Amino acid sequence: CTDYKYFFALQYTLPTLLDTAVQILRGKGSIPFSMLQTLLKLIVLMFSTLLLVVVRVQVIQSQLPVFTRFDNPAAVSPSPARQLTFNYLLPVNAWLLLNPSELCCDWTMGTIPLVESLLDVRNVATLTFFCFLGALSIFSLRYPGDSSKTVLMALCLVVLPFIPASNLFFPVGFVVAERVLYVPSMGFCILVAHGWKKLSNKSVLRKISGVCLAAVLFTHALKTLHRNWDWESEYTLFMSALKVNKNNAKLWNNVGHALENEKNFERALQFFIQATQVQPDDIGAHMNVGRTYKNLNKTKEAEESYVIAKSLMPQIIPGKKYAARVAPNHLNVYINLANLIRANESRLEEADQLYRQAISMRPDFKQAYISRGELLLKMNKPLQAKEAYLRALELDGTNADLWYNLAIVYIELKDPAEALKNFNRALELNPTHKLALFNSALLMQESGDARLRPEAKKRLLHYVKEEPQDSNGYFNLGMLAMDDKKDTEAEAWMKKAIRLQPNFRSALFNLALLYSQTAKELMALPILEDLLRYYPDHTKGLILKGDILMNQKKDIAGAKMCFEKILELDPNNVQGKHNLCVVYFEERDLIKAEKCLVETLALAPHEEYIQRHLNIVRSKIASLPSDGTAAAEKKRNSFQNLKEVKNEKTTTRPIVSNIKEQSKNKKPSEKNIVDKETPKKSTKEIKDIEKKRVAALKRLEEIERILNGE
Repeated sequence: CTDYKYFFALQYTLPTLLDTAVQILRGKGSIPFSMLQTLLKLIVLMFSTLLLVVVRVQVIQSQLPVFTRFDNPAAVSPSPARQLTFNYLLPVNAWLLLNPSELCCDWTMGTIPLVESLLDVRNVATLTFFCFLGALSIFSLRYPGDSSKTVLMALCLVVLPFIPASNLFFPVGFVVAERVLYVPSMGFCILVAHGWKKLSNKSVLRKISGVCLAAVLFTHALKTLHRNWDWESEYTLFMSALKVNKNNAKLWNNVGHALENEKNFERALQFFIQATQVQPDDIGAHMNVGRTYKNLNKTKEAEESYVIAKSLMPQIIPGKKYAARVAPNHLNVYINLANLIRANESRLEEADQLYRQAISMRPDFKQAYISRGELLLKMNKPLQAKEAYLRALELDGTNADLWYNLAIVYIELKDPAEALKNFNRALELNPTHKLALFNSALLMQESGDARLRPEAKKRLLHYVKEEPQDSNGYFNLGMLAMDDKKDTEAEAWMKKAIRLQPNFRSALFNLALLYSQTAKELMALPILEDLLRYYPDHTKGLILKGDILMNQKKDIAGAKMCFEKILELDPNNVQGKHNLCVVYFEERDLIKAEKCLVETLALAPHEEYIQRHLNIVRSKIASLPSDGTAAAEKKRNSFQNLKEVKNEKTTTRPIVSNIKEQSKNKKPSEKNIVDKETPKKSTKEIKDIEKKRVAALKRLEEIERILNGE
């Protein structure tokens, strides 16, 4: 603006301004009014500019950005390489304006090798550029006329906006950047237009100049169209840059990232490895190689790459303190390496050491505290994990994930009340925090407090709204409905969970159990068939199926197969073995039933009902006559008697325990709910149950009297 006002609008030249200044200093003249008026305006403009600079400095907190040697190698180079390289970059930028044929989206790292000697041939380009710039400057400042003023304005647009990016006053984070040439390109276009006008005014060159201008416009238009296709995607952009420059490791890394985003890890690995070869001391490149190996499940190679990256970090020197600049993202090498090796249970302490090393290098490294907290939980050190999460919360108290993790720690510490408080805190910060919604609802459900069930249901409904394809949400809604004795609602939720996940173990079993408890045993059989098809070793499912086959379908052979399968899986299963003894009696094989009950009693010597049934069987065997017909008749009578005993046993001690399978986590798991609080029943129901119990006891006493010969 200053140059335009004085040299273009007021038509001053540099000699004129110098003469005026000398006259004023000698006291032989005064400042012309037009110059004074312009000067006052420019003073206001300069103060406004200074104010903007002050605001800008405040925005960056009075600190210049920290750049690494990879961003601008010349900025950290010794003299004279630093000065020679910075000066050489000026003709490089001028050449991009003159001939924008080789464009590159990133000119950092090793794109332009350092000029380390005065004998470097590239210094000729630097000298030529300054000679040309000096000639234009002298012409524009010294001579009056429209031509010199046009050149001056063009030079102002080319040079002055470029100065902040020239490394003259402070280093910048790039070697060359095409974006900083946008405003200078305006001045360059003025120079081209002015030169063409000069040539076209000469009759001899008029036609040639027209043809040349048309050729320039046409070729640049084609170049623009072609360049637009380079910006189609990240991959095409960085690949086009590699055609221009193959010495920039950042470009190889960026192509790798683009392929990594497309899950093409094999090809991405090739580019990351090439980046390490172009720039062997690039920590980020080695980290990229390690991460890609991990994605390819090559943990050994991944660890080797992370170890190389870690070796390039500043090393601790015993007994010596020193400061070193470390890029924040490079500290992730400790996190990545620790996360990799902690999969090996024998190396947990080694992983913890890496987390602590990262924290020592950067005490406010939040992610290190979070990862260390997870590791300490895995190491069964919940108190230390709690300390790690509390420290992370000091750094970021508004992080819902941290409050959630702290809640998990309190669950490990057997403090569900405090865990629920932290879950609630996480949900206050993020009402849609899915894991907090799900696990807090489970915590409320498992507390056994009926007052918390409505809130648990509300959170699970919110969860399934956020995650409509997660079968665990519907399953736990079904479990809540079962707790509330809402059988129809529970059935609907369980069926929805099974539709989403046909092999959902806990949902299949609990739906079958629900049917068996609501007198729909035959409807439970197809569900149990599905369950046992997916999980042939499901003991509870086999017990329930055998019970239904024996009591409802009178399929003794089918029930026997179920109980024998249980004993194949677990020879010490008391419930399965006793039920098999009952099957032997149903088959009227008293000797085998006796042997079976003896073995069962050895497994559970304190179970009174097993001893009583064994005594009954032995009494019947002792009372059997040797006559075949009479023996057969007696055997049938004894079978009927034990069948009554078995029925009585079913009334007082069910073959299938009244237990549910519970899915506590995102992955289905089983839990036996023991000492479950029985819902209150009506007076009529209580009387009916009491009548049945008394009748069963009377039948049992009568059978035992007959067997004892009384």
